[in-house]
Amino acid sequence: MPISQEQFAQIAKDIPGMGNDPQAVRMRAEALEKLLERAFHIPGTKIPFGLDSIIGLVPVLGDLITAAMGAYMVWEARNLGMAKWQLIRMTANVGIDTAIGAIPIVGDAFDLVWRSNTKNLRIIKKHLDKHHPGTRIIEG
Repeated sequence: MPISQEQFAQIAKDIPGMGNDPQAVRMRAEALEKLLERAFHIPGTKIPFGLDSIIGLVPVLGDLITAAMGAYMVWEARNLGMAKWQLIRMTANVGIDTAIGAIPIVGDAFDLVWRSNTKNLRIIKKHLDKHHPGTRIIEG
């Protein structure tokens, strides 16, 4: 039996990180950025890498998958009501990552340096800190 949109919204509200409120968006964006950019470390170093670098090793398809995941973060930012110029900047970050990441070998090394999702998370956090200060998390 299908559930209504209202029922789904109520269920989502009760699960942490599943709502449409700014705090839930922040949690999802931070989790996605960590998964894509900093989930692992190169053994013997402190250099982080994530699924963006791993999936990007698969020619073409890997880059399209990570581009879609990066585009999801831009979509979340759009749902926050962020300015068009911020969304364009975020889209450009994903586009640069995808275009150069598609180049064999060079693109794989580039994925370790150009962290488009980290850049986009920084843009989202700046917006949230300014317009939704209650979502701010004090670290340290």
